[in-house]
Amino acid sequence: MKKIGIIGSGIVAQALGNGFLKHNYEVMLSSRDVSKLSAWKEKGGAKAHTGSFEDAAKYGSIIVLAVKGSVAANVIDEAGPQNLQWKTVIDTTNPIAGGPPENGVLRYFTNLDESLMEQLQLRFPEIHFVKAFNSVGNAFMVDPPFPEKPTMFTCGNNDASKKQVHDILEQFGWEVADMGKATGARAIEPLCMLWCIPGMLRGEWSHAFKLVKA
Repeated sequence: MKKIGIIGSGIVAQALGNGFLKHNYEVMLSSRDVSKLSAWKEKGGAKAHTGSFEDAAKYGSIIVLAVKGSVAANVIDEAGPQNLQWKTVIDTTNPIAGGPPENGVLRYFTNLDESLMEQLQLRFPEIHFVKAFNSVGNAFMVDPPFPEKPTMFTCGNNDASKKQVHDILEQFGWEVADMGKATGARAIEPLCMLWCIPGMLRGEWSHAFKLVKA
């Protein structure tokens, strides 16, 4: 059984942690303050574990990076890049800046010529990052209850790691659209902006993207 190490403890980390538990994985969530995860661990049962960022990085054969984009690189440093070498890291992060949205549009600290995932891949070349789960709300990440199967857009430089992530996505109820190498994150990360606009403007948060093919 694959062990999943989740670097993070927020709502995205817990939603995905619960999803992996539901689908019979062993899961470790992580935090600088492990005590705040005691309720999650108790509810999750024997397959739910908690630890430090470093613990989770060592524990998982597959890793989920579920922290604020602004601190992602620092958190990887704290977890120990050596503990993530050659591992698949599912990158859920978005480069959301601190300023308020403009007309419902989030502000990013990157530009369209370089994504956050590219920055992480350049800084940590021995980690196999795969972008996923960044452009839908946490309530719909696992077994999304839509009339049609929604599409998750992914990208990454390592084909074997993308295959691992695609298998998980399909298990979680998603159709997968592979957008190529890490440079594809330049287009995928802004999908979070698009996903959030209906929520920001009209309080509508119950949707996902669907790629329609002829």
